[in-house]
Amino acid sequence: MRVLVVGGTGLIGGHAALHLAQAGHEVTIMARSPSKVPALAELPFIATHYVEDDVADGRLEGFDWLVFAAGVDIRQVPQDGSVTEEDFYTRYNTEGIPRFFAAAKAAGIKRVAYIGTFYPQVAPEKVATSPYVRSRKLADDAIRAMSDDSFAVCSLNAPFVLGHLPGLEIPHLYYNYLYAKGLMEGVPVFAPEGGTNHITSASLAEAVQGALEHGEPGCAYLVGDENLTWKAYFEMWCEEAGNPQDLEVRSDEHPLMPDMIMFAGRNATVSYAPEGVKELGYGTGRIRAEIAAIVASFEAAK
Repeated sequence: MRVLVVGGTGLIGGHAALHLAQAGHEVTIMARSPSKVPALAELPFIATHYVEDDVADGRLEGFDWLVFAAGVDIRQVPQDGSVTEEDFYTRYNTEGIPRFFAAAKAAGIKRVAYIGTFYPQVAPEKVATSPYVRSRKLADDAIRAMSDDSFAVCSLNAPFVLGHLPGLEIPHLYYNYLYAKGLMEGVPVFAPEGGTNHITSASLAEAVQGALEHGEPGCAYLVGDENLTWKAYFEMWCEEAGNPQDLEVRSDEHPLMPDMIMFAGRNATVSYAPEGVKELGYGTGRIRAEIAAIVASFEAAK
């Protein structure tokens, strides 16, 4: 199949693009600028800003499947005060994503895997209070409503995602590594209360393939892997970094998990049974091994 991966230069989209290419599909990446990751740079590329550009101009034609991994979050919100979070999320998620999907449907794309977030399903009360959570729910509702016999849309609503691709910088995982090694001088080392579910980018890429091949049209799958307390999670990092710790649990704001990114709330516990594991065919039980691989990649880069 001819597959277009929007947001294919990031961890999630990039891993999905490589996985689908290895499965024998003709994969093209669509993003604002080309990737510097060697494996991704070898794939065909279309420069596009999914909100700013007119994607109804024919550039989506000729593709059978679409993977959309380009929704925005707090990392992309301008910090200069030029736009409110509400307006930014409305433009890029609530309005921008459905507009792109409408153009994809008109272009004849048949099946779509949309990478969403788990917050609207695991913390539905935040829809009323968080502009980000609300925008992702409204976008997800709108695109799945487009699903029909000619345009099958599946949402994969993912938790915290772990992964690495050689050549791709992922700053927050590097900070986790430094923190676990005890190399962040003056930064208190502890674990927040609560916990959450995690998934690897490899498992999510497998779920993407399953959704494209035989996912139920219109379904929002709450995908995931392991439910871990933050204590267990950060202790895994410390152990794999060669600096085992019995971390104190505190209710304080955590230096690596600030309140602004904890949309379910500080110290919340998010635990659930992941959906679609057998139906979509993605692997689980991979969190510790992925942390070990990430740590090894940073050690090798010293």
